Amino acid sequence: MRSTPLWKNLIIAFDYSLIRSQLRILQLSQARNEEKAQSMLYRFREAQAIQLGLVKPKERRPYLASDCNNLKDAEKWRQQIIREISRKVSKIQDAGLSDYQIRDLNDEINKLMREKGHWEDQIKKLGGPDYRRVGPKMLDYEGKEVPGNRGYKYFGRAKDLPGVRELFEQEVPTPQKRTRSDLYKNVDADYYGYRDEEDGSLLEYEREQELKSNYYIIPIKSRLISK
Repeated sequence: MRSTPLWKNLIIAFDYSLIRSQLRILQLSQARNEEKAQSMLYRFREAQAIQLGLVKPKERRPYLASDCNNLKDAEKWRQQIIREISRKVSKIQDAGLSDYQIRDLNDEINKLMREKGHWEDQIKKLGGPDYRRVGPKMLDYEGKEVPGNRGYKYFGRAKDLPGVRELFEQEVPTPQKRTRSDLYKNVDADYYGYRDEEDGSLLEYEREQELKSNYYIIPIKSRLISK
């Protein structure tokens, strides 16, 4: 019995592997097509339900807070932003995130914080409460600003990013309060004006003033004597 050459066995194995990978690709594409069909069917049914009035259409938050002129809607969008910030602040604590993901997430949180501020300004403009003054500051306390970079905050693990941690370590020390004895150390004769005559400027000024006064006083005396 003649044995099959090695090269033929290799070709057969390669063909089998190729066929198997092609079948796998076909299965994946079929699964994707099914997902697409299901999502299309879902969208079609959702559109039908909205058309029949069974479901309310999903509202999108206005891009600009100034476009909203309804106080109730403005309050709703503010609450939605707060929920989004809370979710992202919780997510940024995840130890499995990479540095890039943390930076992106921190940027998103700061963007939402700014947007929240715009909605709070609009709410105040529409006659609602001043949330910047009376609102809860829990989300603000979660973040930390780098000294000299007011407005941008670091949340969760973003505080420990390379380069950021060092900035926090270089925080400007708070100035120490000076005692009364420290203040009196710099009080000398100059403070009380005892040395004002040393440069001669004060004496020169006094001499000029004396001459001016004599200019007016002498004629008066001469008139009095003549009388």
